[in-house]
Amino acid sequence: MKTYRRSVSIAAWMLFLLCSLSVTAQVTKIIGTITDESTGEPIPFANIVIRGSALGTLTDFDGKFSIEFMAKADSLRASLIGYAPQYRKIQLHQFQTIDLQLKPESYTLAEVTIRYTGNPADKILERVIANKEKNSLQSFSSYQYEAYTKIELDANNISDKLKRRKLFKSFDFIFSYVDTSTINGKSYLPVFITETLSDVYFRKSPKARKEIIKASRLSGLENESVAQFLGNLSEQIEIYKDHIPIFDKNFISPIAEFGPDYYKYYLVDSTYIGSNWCYHLMFKPKRKQELTFTGSFWVADTSFAIKKIDLRIASDANINFINDLAVKQEFEWTDERFWMLSRDKMIADFNIIENTDKVVGFFGHRTSNYRDFQFDPPENKRFLSLPANIFIEPEANKKEDGFWDMARHEGLSESEQGIYEMVDSVKKIPLFKTYVDIVYTVANGYLPWGKFELGPYTKLFSFNSIEGARFRIGGRTSNTFSKKIQLEAYLAYGTKDQRFKYGGEVMYMFDKNPRRDLVASYKNDLEQLGLSPNAFSTDNILSSLFRRGPNDKLTRVQEFKIMYEHEWFNGLINRVHFIHRQMFPLGINSFIIFPEVRSSPVLIPDIFTSEVVFDTRIAFRERFVSGEFYRYTLSSSYPIILIRYAYGIPNLFHSDYEYHRLTANIEQWFNFSTIGWSKYTIEAGKIWGTLPYPLLKIHEGNQTFLFDEFASNLMNYYEFVSDQYFSITYAHHFDGLIFNHLPLIRKLKWREVVHVRCLYGTLKDKNREYSLFPGQMRSFENIPYWEAGVGIENIFRIIRVDAIWRLNHLHDLPNVNPARFGLFVSLYFSF
Repeated sequence: MKTYRRSVSIAAWMLFLLCSLSVTAQVTKIIGTITDESTGEPIPFANIVIRGSALGTLTDFDGKFSIEFMAKADSLRASLIGYAPQYRKIQLHQFQTIDLQLKPESYTLAEVTIRYTGNPADKILERVIANKEKNSLQSFSSYQYEAYTKIELDANNISDKLKRRKLFKSFDFIFSYVDTSTINGKSYLPVFITETLSDVYFRKSPKARKEIIKASRLSGLENESVAQFLGNLSEQIEIYKDHIPIFDKNFISPIAEFGPDYYKYYLVDSTYIGSNWCYHLMFKPKRKQELTFTGSFWVADTSFAIKKIDLRIASDANINFINDLAVKQEFEWTDERFWMLSRDKMIADFNIIENTDKVVGFFGHRTSNYRDFQFDPPENKRFLSLPANIFIEPEANKKEDGFWDMARHEGLSESEQGIYEMVDSVKKIPLFKTYVDIVYTVANGYLPWGKFELGPYTKLFSFNSIEGARFRIGGRTSNTFSKKIQLEAYLAYGTKDQRFKYGGEVMYMFDKNPRRDLVASYKNDLEQLGLSPNAFSTDNILSSLFRRGPNDKLTRVQEFKIMYEHEWFNGLINRVHFIHRQMFPLGINSFIIFPEVRSSPVLIPDIFTSEVVFDTRIAFRERFVSGEFYRYTLSSSYPIILIRYAYGIPNLFHSDYEYHRLTANIEQWFNFSTIGWSKYTIEAGKIWGTLPYPLLKIHEGNQTFLFDEFASNLMNYYEFVSDQYFSITYAHHFDGLIFNHLPLIRKLKWREVVHVRCLYGTLKDKNREYSLFPGQMRSFENIPYWEAGVGIENIFRIIRVDAIWRLNHLHDLPNVNPARFGLFVSLYFSF
């Protein structure tokens, strides 16, 4: 994945920051646990009240509570029917832990007869579910509002021992900004903050939702791409949906149609909130390790809309790198007609180690406020007709402090106000730049060196049958050199063939949003025909180390290519390429053709081609992150379609052949209710013309032990060739559906995956007879190729192991026995 250096500087900044307990002005934060004095058992549903104010909360199922406030108060009261109340003095403007034990107390009450069958909470839930469509945002024909979103990242889990290390000597001034979380009592240091002010427009039919970012700023770093990714539109959690996507995982909403199959509900209170009589329900999961929440919600009587809701992911949910995550939403009765989301807050505790306080981790906070709602306004065609879903106004990142003081929906805390100044100060320290460079090198493979970057380091050394040991040096210009133009070049040498190889590329960015760029490149190097676009290149050291069988089917290629990319709007891109290639056979390969039917074979030294290529890429509502030069796709709920047409121009720059090539590729991933998620890839293509085998479709094989989802993993290179073909790959990831319910292994949090691949192609007689195929190369002969596999992913959170079976084409050739079964490994990062 290619990224950009500014985002990595933020990562480096967070890697070495630490925190310790400190006073935070004005805000009082309290966490604690309420237990039974006689048994020591936690007491759920106990009332926690801040005396002298209207503030209060309830303990959860584990007897724990948390509360923060700015009001003046002197003590806290904990009470529950059947127990004597307890009081504890509190210290204002500080974080504190208050654990109380309640003493059981008996009461003599008059006899009361209650006749009720069933759970009253279930009856209220039924009314909530019945009114979901009416109360959800999708029930409106059109509306608009202003959104203010604040996102903050904080370093946590830093011990005093680590704080005393020399590594942090230059940064000791940062500890005055330390704060403490009421989620789990961890002290933290705010290190990054972004603020966004937007206008949001929604129309039901034809469906459109647009966000206009009016103002944005990012910890003193100006980067509109990050601002776009962190925008409100992509962050909002819709509780009325049955499934709530969080970090690409499908959590079950507590008010889903099938919620009672996953949760137990309890009616714990009813009272007025403002002028609305509300019911307070608490809920918890029925089973372990499912993607569910614990928490509570308040339901407004009559409308049965959600007034407030608190969600917290189940402590044993099968999700990676997130030790805790809490969501709080508040709704307001607006325009005397609708319950609208007015405040949305989320906090996540990230760490590579589960449930630890020894390893540095990070909090991620996101707070959004919404106001100025307008319902069924006159249609604003200017905004709703915009091709992109998110639009950033030209001056959005240039707003002064005075603007933000007036525009914010809520003020910044003292620690938040200090982030901008703190980050700017840290960036001026030379040691900080060293940390940035180290993290950037590990993440991107390039070592910063002034205005240049050396690398990638994974290609410094490799080996193969043709070159022997291969050594390579290379580099590219950095963003400090230019944000418009990037230069890249490399030089390689093989000790066996004693040849130099080299290449270079120039990229010029006309615009980044929408994306418009021009790329020109040249290379004289070795290439593996039939290598999938997802595979490691042959000069990557991992490809050399994990290879199965000799790499003796390489081809030397001299290639000049120029490409122009034009993004019309988010989701539609066209590219135009001109490619001139000269290919030379190496190793066991040779280019032998039969110019006429039944003529004598002719050995040709090379093949020239000149072709023009037209691409159309359609990715509706695609989310992505883009840097100064590269873009990385995050997700799209819709199929991503790529259509490519190429025309081989004869006699242009010595081109030997005329041909037409048309390919179409469709891929999509989608959640599959509560049983995981699936992904499919479909590809079809056809080639017109009489051509030698290097210009036909050489189907993607894999001769390494590294799993490749875009190749046939038990097919060798140069095994099958076609001029018309079709393939489909389907994989389903169960996300622990089976393993989560097996007591002996569910703590490992392994996840199951199954996949199948089918590939079929045909070859015209004229192409079959035109050139001599090397080795085992052949056509499918009317029998599709099949592979199937099962895998376990999430081993140590990052490793995936697949067992794959080749189901046919096992005895096509005499004395040739391809592998029927193989084990493959890969690194797989997923929440």
